[in-house]
Amino acid sequence: FIIDLIVRRKNPNLLPLACSAELPKPHLGEPRDLKALRMQPAQEDVLTMSQTLDKLLVRDTVQLELIPEKKGLFLKHVEYQVTSQRYKISVYRRYSDFDVFHEVLLQRFAYRVVPALPPKRMLKGGREFIEGRRRALGRFINLVARHPFFSEDELVRTFLTFSGSDVQTKLRDTSKKTGDEFMTNRLATQAKEYLPADIQAQFSASRELIRNIHNSFQKLRDRAEKMAERSKENATDLLMFGRELSTLGSDASPLPSLASSQSTWGTLRQSLKSLSVEFAVLSDKAAQQGRREEDDVVEKLNLFLDLLQSYRDLCERHEKGVLHEHQRALHKYGMMKRQMMSATVQPKEQASVEQLESRIVQQENAIQTMELRNYFSLFCLHQETQLIFIYLPITSHILGAFVNSQVQGHREMGAVWNELQPKLGCLFGVNNGVRPPA
Repeated sequence: FIIDLIVRRKNPNLLPLACSAELPKPHLGEPRDLKALRMQPAQEDVLTMSQTLDKLLVRDTVQLELIPEKKGLFLKHVEYQVTSQRYKISVYRRYSDFDVFHEVLLQRFAYRVVPALPPKRMLKGGREFIEGRRRALGRFINLVARHPFFSEDELVRTFLTFSGSDVQTKLRDTSKKTGDEFMTNRLATQAKEYLPADIQAQFSASRELIRNIHNSFQKLRDRAEKMAERSKENATDLLMFGRELSTLGSDASPLPSLASSQSTWGTLRQSLKSLSVEFAVLSDKAAQQGRREEDDVVEKLNLFLDLLQSYRDLCERHEKGVLHEHQRALHKYGMMKRQMMSATVQPKEQASVEQLESRIVQQENAIQTMELRNYFSLFCLHQETQLIFIYLPITSHILGAFVNSQVQGHREMGAVWNELQPKLGCLFGVNNGVRPPA
């Protein structure tokens, strides 16, 4: 029956298949044929991302190490060793290489979440700024290398593997050859067909939810940073406390005559100096705790925050870029149509009318392209929204790292304090106010 309809649509003069006596009766097929049909895979759901956080994290891990400063022709510059676990290769990159890579990546994937780069330099860009920028660049390249679409793109492979002398030129040449995603994605012109009818409502609701999540994670990051900073300050205080004990014990000034002959200060003073070693160990443990909190907790929070911020940037690009350009094109088209109507009422030269008609056709084509780009932008935005929710289970990774860092830190610090406790009894006698643990 379906074949009949198709054939008749192409040639309406043909009789229906059912009326053709000379044609054989249709064969329905054997049961095994039905089984084969059932085994055929269903049509792919191109709008839904079939990803999990674990799958994304194992795509690649990129290490970024700082290379000692090198002198350029005029100024020193910082270089990074970039090592991809996936490609098993190390390359060397400067900040300017990251800058060009970010530029071409944004041109190619304007409708995707492209993380922002940290600032190039600050007025007081000392060692702390350089280390902060290294961490931020590391988060950027790992988010890019794990992205479902970026990770398979030639631009990313070039940045992570090209060991030639001019990676910037190579990246720009690659970008020119491939073009932007709208021009290369096979679904770009069909995006409207895959979008749900309530796409705008879904987008608004998701955007509001992600905005709230972003705000909450910023507060969590701020608290985690303060805890890491307090651990570092605790390390400094413990070290200084031990040094003061050592200074006090190293004082060889004779006791004044008015001191009691029974005074034990001389013996006590000598014992204080040896305690500085234990406090130096305590300081080291507290410093390690601060580094764990910074590396395992704060960095994971910053990674997710970078992704959330890039999603907000994407939403703004969609509204201020694609939608705004579409509205401008429609406004320009309306003005041309009014000019055309005016030309039909008031006699004008044939050449000018034809020129106006040509411009209107060009503008109609431009509007059609912009409408397709608008739908493709929504299509990508829908997928990138899913990416945010795929990353949300990183919350459990962060909490696990936080708890583990606290358990390890308190266990190590507690062990040193417990070793110190009996030493006080040996040094100062039993009446020193120190009670044994319960």
